[in-house]
Amino acid sequence: MSRIAVIMGGWSAEREVSLVTGGACAKALESLGHDVVRIDVDRRIAETLNAAKVDLVFNALHGRYGEDGTVQGMLEIMGIPYTHSGVLASALAMNKPEAKILFRDAGIAVPDGEVMTRKALAASRKYAPPLVLKPLNEGSSVGVEIILEGDNFRPLDQGDPDERLLVEKYIPGREIQVAVMGDRALGAIEIVSPGRFYDYEAKYAPGGSRHLMPAPMPKADYELALDYALRAHKALGCRGLTRSDLRYDDTGEGGAELYLLEVNTQPGMTPTSLAPEIAAHQGLSFEDLCRELVEDASCDR
Repeated sequence: MSRIAVIMGGWSAEREVSLVTGGACAKALESLGHDVVRIDVDRRIAETLNAAKVDLVFNALHGRYGEDGTVQGMLEIMGIPYTHSGVLASALAMNKPEAKILFRDAGIAVPDGEVMTRKALAASRKYAPPLVLKPLNEGSSVGVEIILEGDNFRPLDQGDPDERLLVEKYIPGREIQVAVMGDRALGAIEIVSPGRFYDYEAKYAPGGSRHLMPAPMPKADYELALDYALRAHKALGCRGLTRSDLRYDDTGEGGAELYLLEVNTQPGMTPTSLAPEIAAHQGLSFEDLCRELVEDASCDR
């Protein structure tokens, strides 16, 4: 068995969720017989890992520095194998505008939109509600704004006028999530949340949403959701576990439409997280999922 460092916490907006993910994964790895070192990441993480003398790193970080290629680059330099996606895939997935270019090139439908400042959006007549405003490089729906028709929409009241955002057309319909492990899509789940969308609270608060597994969709649409997620995973060059966020609009008269919103390269592994729930439906226990991630751990080069 291996000596594994589970890195978690850190200082991103998703610190608390990362601690829960890390604790759950560390417990599972110990049950599998591994020697586990729990590390709450600070800016001396390289020194801490050197002193710990571990065989590999289980990356349980979420948000900036943990899933944007930063910690992955450090581990590449140190030559320590690690779980989940590598440097480039992590950086691309976290950069929503760049990821959308790759998705379109892979033949995946994505919402129309562009990057602009709040000041430019306020002066523009091109975009009107319903809209979605997204930070360029945050995860777990941190900072996402949904603007619907009839809302008192004043972009300059919400933040720095020079802040650059991804402005997208709002897609009505249902929230669908697909987990991919390695080279296979594990399944699709539908999220029913009380708010406007599957936000941070709906993701992680107990009772914050209802999960329908498998997602109740026609077979062809369900298969398309799996196909989109797997294609996106491959287009970014991901490895290990990812979770794709999709929107399924079956409200129109011209038939249902499916759109990929983004790919998460460090899916949550908390008691309310979706990827473990999807995996469990396929007969993969939480421990099985952690085992596969450890077996897949590597450096990109």
